[in-house]
Amino acid sequence: MELHKMVNGHCEKRGEEDGFDSLENMPEREELLDKNTDEKKEEKKEEFTDFVGKTSFGMSIFNLSNAIMGSGILGLAYAMSNTGIVLFVILIILIAILSAYSIHLLLKCAGVVGIRAYEQLGYRAFGSAGKIIAACVITIHNIGAMSSYLFIVKTELPAVIIGLMDKQTNSEWYVNGSYLIIIVSICVILPLALMRHLGYLGYTSGFSLTCMFFFLISVIYKKFVTVCSSEHLSISTNTTNMPLNTTTHNPDDYMHNSTCKAELITLTPQAAYTIPILAFAFVCHPEVLPIYTELKKPTKQRMQKVANISILSMFIMYLLTAIFGYLTFYGNVKDELLKSYSTNDTLMLCVRLAVLVAVTLTVPVVLFPIRRAVQQLLFNNKPFRWVRHIAIAVILLIFVNILVIFVPDIREIFGVIGATSAPSLIFILPGIFYIRIIPEEQEPLKSRPKIQAAIFAALGFLFMVMSISSIIIQWVTGGSRVGGH
Repeated sequence: MELHKMVNGHCEKRGEEDGFDSLENMPEREELLDKNTDEKKEEKKEEFTDFVGKTSFGMSIFNLSNAIMGSGILGLAYAMSNTGIVLFVILIILIAILSAYSIHLLLKCAGVVGIRAYEQLGYRAFGSAGKIIAACVITIHNIGAMSSYLFIVKTELPAVIIGLMDKQTNSEWYVNGSYLIIIVSICVILPLALMRHLGYLGYTSGFSLTCMFFFLISVIYKKFVTVCSSEHLSISTNTTNMPLNTTTHNPDDYMHNSTCKAELITLTPQAAYTIPILAFAFVCHPEVLPIYTELKKPTKQRMQKVANISILSMFIMYLLTAIFGYLTFYGNVKDELLKSYSTNDTLMLCVRLAVLVAVTLTVPVVLFPIRRAVQQLLFNNKPFRWVRHIAIAVILLIFVNILVIFVPDIREIFGVIGATSAPSLIFILPGIFYIRIIPEEQEPLKSRPKIQAAIFAALGFLFMVMSISSIIIQWVTGGSRVGGH
């Protein structure tokens, strides 16, 4: 009995110091055998987390919903104008269902081996190479997302300040976007990013979602007070039937029907971007396992409910924004919806400010998985240190700020990142991890779940090839990329 207490105490102490990183040296078969008794399950559970999860069910939904919600919502109305309402609805339903299924695969893999870190799933599936690939994909994707958020701050915040002050000046320092993102990063983002646990951001995530809900309500309201007329249509009615000649015209001119009529199904040169935009808009997978770790009373079923509710909520918000934004401006909707509204509109000025607040409060949530990935790669099995925790956050913010300040337009870079990282995180990695991690004695290679996972991964490769091909074609023909997450 004393020996059992000593062993159990050692496990709990080790779990508190090392967290689930200590699993790297444990064979998978040993973990599977531990499922024989409830007592050993409890020991294993303590060993897999560095603390007892304290985040409530509701706060976890706020955090995951905030991780899903991104600047990509501003481009959905434009995407609908390129596909038509019916085709867009079919695509967004498909992507939402596939995203929920992807999280199911991740949670099942984590449940089998007791790991709640994306990078450690990569290690169990393919060794060190898998761990490095997973960490790099997460880092690249989330740095791209952070940069897109700060680009919105850089471009929109000066306009909001000028509008609120009712001044037409571009010379003052407080309307310089480069200065503003530094101030926002130091005063707002950094303090939130220094919190040790992601669960503490549930309140800011809830406020961020409230701001985006205000944005949605305003978009719906504007649909009913905005009259579609020739004032909103800058493109002549005969451009949609003209041949594409990129030497004298912008390809974007041929993708809009300038009449005030909604298209149910249509295809334009930019329609191929719709799937990457939608996939990018639903990426939340790097945050799923950290949120799972911090969930109070964590079980696979409980976390799957968190994911399903979050995805359903964002699906509704995305769909309503796209429909009402499109039905306000029809074929003349801009690639970023806010650009379609007048800059003199007081309500939309407040909406711009709300969107700025929302994306700013999302940056710390996106930063957490990057820091975890860096720690997994460079400081694995090391106890928590505040100096390291703070240093990684500061270095990441400095790097992203420099990127946003000195690169004038990196939409094309984000296009490549989105075309590669989003399909990898949603489709490819969860599918192949599932095939490798779930034991064959539990699910043979030719079993239906593993065949589905293989098809799922193959679908991700197909999306990736389509996305990259579309971007290359648009580069060659002189088109522009719709970016954002």
